[in-house]
Amino acid sequence: MQQHRIGKLDAEQVRALAREVLTIEAEAVARLADRVGDEFVRAVATCLACRGRLVVVGMGKSGHVASKLAATLASTGSPAFFVHPGEASHGDLGMITGDDVVIALSNSGETAELVMLLPLIKRLGVPLVALTGKAGSTLARAATVHLEARIEREACPLNLAPTASTTAALALGDALAVVLLEARGFTKEDFARSHPGGSLGRRLLLSVADLMHSGAELPRVAPDATLSAALLEMTAKRLGMTAVCDADGRVRGVFTDGDLRRALDKGVDVRSVGIEAVMTREPRLARPEMLAGEALELMDSKRINGLLVVDAEGRLVGALGMHDLLRAGIV
Repeated sequence: MQQHRIGKLDAEQVRALAREVLTIEAEAVARLADRVGDEFVRAVATCLACRGRLVVVGMGKSGHVASKLAATLASTGSPAFFVHPGEASHGDLGMITGDDVVIALSNSGETAELVMLLPLIKRLGVPLVALTGKAGSTLARAATVHLEARIEREACPLNLAPTASTTAALALGDALAVVLLEARGFTKEDFARSHPGGSLGRRLLLSVADLMHSGAELPRVAPDATLSAALLEMTAKRLGMTAVCDADGRVRGVFTDGDLRRALDKGVDVRSVGIEAVMTREPRLARPEMLAGEALELMDSKRINGLLVVDAEGRLVGALGMHDLLRAGIV
């Protein structure tokens, strides 16, 4: 049977070429591990000692990798920004101060726009960390520290398009950023503070008190209430549950949609049965200061969709539902 052709390739050629590209790039990254030595340690020390910013530069595809590296560094505790080398020689070099460190990416190490900056970088007296594919290149020789990202060949069949070389540079840059993260003692909380709009940031910065329902929005009934009264309260407050509290406001139990299904399965009389007979005793509770992320983990682990929130005395102060976490972008 004739195979369907996709352009100049048949299906098997498509699969084979894709696998070859992935293999070449994976091998290029794997070989980097053997080259991590004293120069890498010096690069980390140089960046860690920086009193200003890490200024990352690169042209073309290396420029895209450099921009990504600057973003990764900045978001993991190493203040950094990207400068386009073509613009640097037309005024943007003024962004660089004597307290900074320049990180330059170039596979050839001979990129004209970067080489042109070398005298200016030297005049400023700032350290230069060069990440190149050629140890004897102009950029490598001028660098304070050189990180070699040499590859055997590009994944491109013509051995021309930057593919394996950019992957190697990207991986080596990530290694630098992650080691700096650890060396700085950067924590999840630090990450959250630099990503307040992200899911992780909201999990680690928002507390239960920021999201919970309180006051008149709280569903609650007394222990002597009937199931029908509890259903009316649940319907009015629309949280899918109601707290069962004593006269002092301390939580005695909770009644949820799940409890209702179980009660109906047992054939209870909704109008006459007391809430204490069908409620869940000793429910899972949250404190107002609990992080939203911790509340989510508690709900997930116990397979529940809501939590009652109590103070240090066990008195009801709030209620939190899974939909509240969804609305806040925690989930």
